[in-house]
Amino acid sequence: MDQIDVPFLDLVRPHVEMQEQLAAVFHHALHTAGFIGGKPVQDFEGAFAKFCDVGHCVGVGSGTDALRFALMAAGVRPGESVITVPNTFIATTEAITQAGGIPEFVDIDERTYNIDPEKLREYLELKCERDAASGRPVSRRTGRKITAIVPVHLYGQMADMDPILKLAESYNLLVIEDACQAHGAQYFSRQEQGWRKAGSVGKAAAFSFYPGKNLGACGEAGAVTTNNPEVAEICRKLRDHGQAAKYYHDIEGYNGRLDAIQAGILHAKLNYLSDWNEQRRQIAQCYSEQLRDIHSLIVPFEPPWSRAVYHLYVVQFPDRQEMQNILKALGIGTGIHYPVPLHQQSAYAALGYRGGDFPVTEQVATRILSLPMYPQLSASEQDTVVGAVRESLATAGSLSSV
Repeated sequence: MDQIDVPFLDLVRPHVEMQEQLAAVFHHALHTAGFIGGKPVQDFEGAFAKFCDVGHCVGVGSGTDALRFALMAAGVRPGESVITVPNTFIATTEAITQAGGIPEFVDIDERTYNIDPEKLREYLELKCERDAASGRPVSRRTGRKITAIVPVHLYGQMADMDPILKLAESYNLLVIEDACQAHGAQYFSRQEQGWRKAGSVGKAAAFSFYPGKNLGACGEAGAVTTNNPEVAEICRKLRDHGQAAKYYHDIEGYNGRLDAIQAGILHAKLNYLSDWNEQRRQIAQCYSEQLRDIHSLIVPFEPPWSRAVYHLYVVQFPDRQEMQNILKALGIGTGIHYPVPLHQQSAYAALGYRGGDFPVTEQVATRILSLPMYPQLSASEQDTVVGAVRESLATAGSLSSV
């Protein structure tokens, strides 16, 4: 096939399409000198809270800030453990440790790549004891009390929240959603018999607006969402040096504010987010329809209780590296999210985990490959990607069914 370059991610087209609207945000800031806080931030916070079906949104400087502040405001204290997954970006665990917590890992579901509720139950029942005073679990491995669970809604699909919330209630645990890749994703709660938006299910949630996200800023930005007014108020103080009013510091905080230009850009883009998410879903459906007949390739699994927004379209293939190399030669950009599980990273060697502790995560980490995915991906570009995938498999001698 003739080479036609298709990037893994195109951030030029959407910004060129919105150039006048985005420039107007910058011009407004120039003419008002409103660079930090103020009405643009408040307007975006109100709009994003409404989008997520929550009472409060607190704009902050990044997704890492958002998760750290959410954990601290919800009640995680230094020296306590927080359960999450090893198959996520390191910002998840950075936020835990920066809040004073210690990560405890639970393996993922092999189909959704999110935390496996059954493995979570087994961990709490078999690898923990109960603290008599609080009713919370204490890890037998570390001797530390566990305070919270951080389910990561990875690749744009929410974790199975009903059983997680049930376990959290039983063990008196906080649930803080890492929704940094799940803007607009939905989950059908069998318990409530209704759809819930990412960011509205736990005590609080963290969003990242890094440029490549489904809703991305033109720089760094993030937000905390919550229905708890006390959590929201603490996050507002934490982001602004602990201030209740200027120069009156109730607590020691951070410099983690969302600037007005990024808030204005996000507010302008928010009007398009639902349409962009639907385009991602259509692109994902098209990929899956054209690729699922290839026996050696595993396409994403979307359970009936999920409406994923496909921040990433991730396939599995036994010889991932060979496929990636061939696709690169054919002009197709790809990504790997994530090649080294967190429990095997040098940064967390002190946690004491070993290879084999989380077999599902360790296996998929060697097989996953992210194909081009963005709303502006054209049908012809997608056909090019699909053709290149098939050609790469044929070249590798692995196309077992076409």
